[in-house]
Amino acid sequence: MTKGIEGKVVLITGGSTGIGAETARLLAERGAKVAIAARRKDRLDEVAADIAAIGGTARSYVLDVTDKSAVQSVVAAIIADFGRLDVLINNAGLMPIRPMAEVNTDEWDQMIDVNLKGTLYGIAAALPGFLEQGSGHIINLSSVAGIKVFAPGGTVYSGTKFAVSAISEGLRHEVGEKVRVTSIEPGAVESDLKFTTSGTAAETVLDFYKQAIPTASVARAIAFAVEQPDDVDVNAIVIRPTAQEF
Repeated sequence: MTKGIEGKVVLITGGSTGIGAETARLLAERGAKVAIAARRKDRLDEVAADIAAIGGTARSYVLDVTDKSAVQSVVAAIIADFGRLDVLINNAGLMPIRPMAEVNTDEWDQMIDVNLKGTLYGIAAALPGFLEQGSGHIINLSSVAGIKVFAPGGTVYSGTKFAVSAISEGLRHEVGEKVRVTSIEPGAVESDLKFTTSGTAAETVLDFYKQAIPTASVARAIAFAVEQPDDVDVNAIVIRPTAQEF
């Protein structure tokens, strides 16, 4: 099935660490041309160097997904650099877990800006080109918390991920004849995401993540969706540790 990946130009937001970085390595290994975007250039360059070392093709782009014009500019730059864009993976995300009673509106704003608006800005930047060329694939990183509310503590995070799942399904209904849409919904995964929780809930989150599966597991799920023939759209993949009840 590698033929379904080989030669495709793939943009991965949040591509400097975790699921994004692992997915970039795997897709590049299978012949994709990978564009990785995130805020930390040094980490991006490390991932790009790893890919170059295995003979893959990767370029890094500094990007804050909460900046709508910056997302548009990066997509335009990728098309200029590679000649096209075939797959967008909206992976950038935050997960600060905190009871709503603490009323940390700064964290609420951050999750809405990154998890929800960042996903929408990615779609807005890539979708017109996909429709014009008559093909494309948008992969949005949701969560099992977008299927069942993660409470107490994860209520607002779940709200953003429920929205991502709903947007993915609605987008599929609207553009599915030309553009494939996939929602990836992981449970506990070993990545830096768990470190976005601070304060009293941090210990609880770290304890929950003791059962986490490696990022490579999610990367393989994403690759599975990408490698399918053009007439097959994998709409959603839920992937969690076997030991995870939630």
